[in-house]
Amino acid sequence: MGLKSNISTKLSKRKYRILSVTINILVWLAMIAAWYVVILFTVDMPAEYELRHSTDELRSEYSDMTERYAELNEVMDNVIRRDENVFRKLFESNPYDLTIDDDQRRIELHESLINMDNDELLTELDNRVQKAEADKDALTRSYEDMMYTLETSSLSIDCIPAIQPVNNRQLTLLAAGKKPLINPFHRAMREHHGVDYLIPEGTPVFATADGIVQSLSEKNTTHGKAITIDHGNGYQTSYSHLLDIRVKSGQSVKRGDIIALSGNSGLSFAPHLHYEVIYNSMRVDPVHYFFLELNAEEYQRIIRIALSSMQSFD
Repeated sequence: MGLKSNISTKLSKRKYRILSVTINILVWLAMIAAWYVVILFTVDMPAEYELRHSTDELRSEYSDMTERYAELNEVMDNVIRRDENVFRKLFESNPYDLTIDDDQRRIELHESLINMDNDELLTELDNRVQKAEADKDALTRSYEDMMYTLETSSLSIDCIPAIQPVNNRQLTLLAAGKKPLINPFHRAMREHHGVDYLIPEGTPVFATADGIVQSLSEKNTTHGKAITIDHGNGYQTSYSHLLDIRVKSGQSVKRGDIIALSGNSGLSFAPHLHYEVIYNSMRVDPVHYFFLELNAEEYQRIIRIALSSMQSFD
């Protein structure tokens, strides 16, 4: 009886000790877990700290770049204004930007489209397709009317000055257009009645249409050596500041024939060819008559080149 009691007491003490140790372990584990949670949410690990504060650096850099961009914009605006003032003083005219209208239209179109839903976009697309088809039909009718007029009239396309008078495939030789330009001798704005090609002396000059050489000039103090060709139906062309004339008065020429070599004769600032188109006794812009060798893109480009000129060479 006493032995059993002692054994029971020892077992109870052992269970109590095990239970106590277990509880202590659990308490410590709970405390460790609690500390871990506290540390996890309150203290950044090195990698976390670096990631968290890298965005702060990016925000700071973005702010600095924004300020720098604003400063650069202000500097560019000042440079543009100074350039415009220099442009006005040098050329006595306001500078221009051929793309500003197109850019503004693209911006307005983008802003209008971005606010549309799918149904509105489909409607807008359908309207634009219909308008494009209508424009195409109108252009087709216009072309057919033009061809009918050409075929039924006495006017031959071979007699229309429809090419450039020099080899200008890259469109880089045109130096001055038909418009008011600064005269290099009088240093004042004067009407320039043709186009100037800046080319070396001795460059071949072509007849731009079939016709008859109407007149030659060997000693004209203004135009130097010059040729005038009568193409009929009200069309004439003139070629000035030549070096050497290769045709005779009254001679028939075909489009593409070499009629002269370019030069620097007469009142000429530099070697070049001055070319004019006359229709019914009125000087017209030759640029609009290069349709046999220019596509639409090249035509727009040469128009821009002609508009960008500020000074003539005669």
